[in-house]
Amino acid sequence: MQKKVVIIGGGIAGLSAGIYARLAGFEAEIYEKNSTPGGECTGWNREGFHIDNCIHWLTGTKKGTELYDVWETVGAISDNTKYVHLESFYTSCLGGQKATLWADLERTRRELTELSPEDADEINKFIEYVEYSKQCQVPADKPMDMFSIGDYIRLGKSMGDFMKVIKDLGQESLEDYSKRFKSPLIQKLMCDYLPKEYSAESLFVSYASIADGNGDIPMGASLEMSIRMEKRYKELGGKIYYNKAVDRILVEKRRAAAMILDDGMKVTGDYFIATVDTNLLFGKMIDSKYIPKALKKAYDNREAFPVTSGFQVAYTVNKDFNPGETVFIDIEPLKIGARTLDRMYVKVYGYDPKFVKDGKQVLQTSFFQSDADFEYWKSLPKEEYKEVKEALVKEVTERLEAGYPELKGNLHVLDSWTPLTYERYCNAYHGSYMSFISTGNGIPFRVKGDIKGIKNLCFAGQWNSSPGGLPIAVTNGKFAIQRICKNKGYFKGEANDKRRTEGRTQESNTYDSSDALRGKRVS
Repeated sequence: MQKKVVIIGGGIAGLSAGIYARLAGFEAEIYEKNSTPGGECTGWNREGFHIDNCIHWLTGTKKGTELYDVWETVGAISDNTKYVHLESFYTSCLGGQKATLWADLERTRRELTELSPEDADEINKFIEYVEYSKQCQVPADKPMDMFSIGDYIRLGKSMGDFMKVIKDLGQESLEDYSKRFKSPLIQKLMCDYLPKEYSAESLFVSYASIADGNGDIPMGASLEMSIRMEKRYKELGGKIYYNKAVDRILVEKRRAAAMILDDGMKVTGDYFIATVDTNLLFGKMIDSKYIPKALKKAYDNREAFPVTSGFQVAYTVNKDFNPGETVFIDIEPLKIGARTLDRMYVKVYGYDPKFVKDGKQVLQTSFFQSDADFEYWKSLPKEEYKEVKEALVKEVTERLEAGYPELKGNLHVLDSWTPLTYERYCNAYHGSYMSFISTGNGIPFRVKGDIKGIKNLCFAGQWNSSPGGLPIAVTNGKFAIQRICKNKGYFKGEANDKRRTEGRTQESNTYDSSDALRGKRVS
């Protein structure tokens, strides 16, 4: 008889776990609290316009990488996928000047050097480090706890030059790194896109994805990618149930015996994978005593392990407005939440027909929000919360018009949302749409997802490793199934990689288990 895997959450990790469960021959059921798939990888419609909530670039769009193979296996992308091939990462403006991180690194080197000749040496080093960072690839073939010595040796060799970046920048925040440059504009450039508390190497890895052609944007928006994964899962015979929130998991004799939904329905299975926010899992669904020590340490130490969210506003503007793919501008200081900000992010979406209608396109702006900001929003009574949001939207609009006078009278507000929006729809801890920030203090965060004391329950998703995001989510969904297969004797490591591909096990009539879990079709 087939063993049944029950998955809590229909986000990217949950869909990935479901797909790989079916490829390995398991019966699979997903229970999702919302009415659509994708979790944080979603979007919504307002007045006939689509608002995207997630993908600014998708790491793993370059063929030949392990991550590409995973995205292809789960149906997120394919040979027929059309992309927005980014010409630049983003542009920073200051005092009438602007600096851009182009996909063409030599163009970036040339323009930054022309802007600030006195920073030439540091600029050359910056470009060199971005080149090195192209070697930093997300391990997606199997989890590192299943690595052999040979796997570690190959990984070390493949990331050889990138280790120089880690050695030099691993203990340095973006704010500290920016001070290596004399130019005020380049200093802004280094701190605009990611929170200044992030480790400096995070910027290099992100920029390297764009420069290497490994970070394009699939056309059709984030929700469409989630829907493609849902389709793949259903085609494989998986079942998904929407508007089914899980209340608690019953633990008996060191095993998850069943889970109880909010409507009282009882669901049983052989294995359970929670792909929800870990703050929801530990303390609500199961007793907080089961939380792994490393994870508890991260939640308890908010300064060392901060999270990030945003206050965001979406507008419609004329289709011909094009300040650049993603631009940061100076603004009159604006208090949002617990902090005062003087920079604004501006992104137009006219590159994709999904965001265009009647000669108008979607424009979005976002302001970084922290743990303290979340607490501010959370403290507001319902009516005051609404009033504060409306007042902020008016002020944000005024600052947009000040930065781009041609927009005066042409901006139409579609929607606005805060960290509480992510908490409400995704149960996101402090409204975070990522995991714990990789800070400059060099504190790493990674957990397998095993739960000591419960044999058949694990957790998987972006909260398994900082800084989270889609690559961590999709690979950890896969890894959860690989570990289950290893425990069942399906996956024996390197010794089984060369085993027969002819013939199928009774539980896997389409794929050989070990090869399928690596995303390889059986010939």
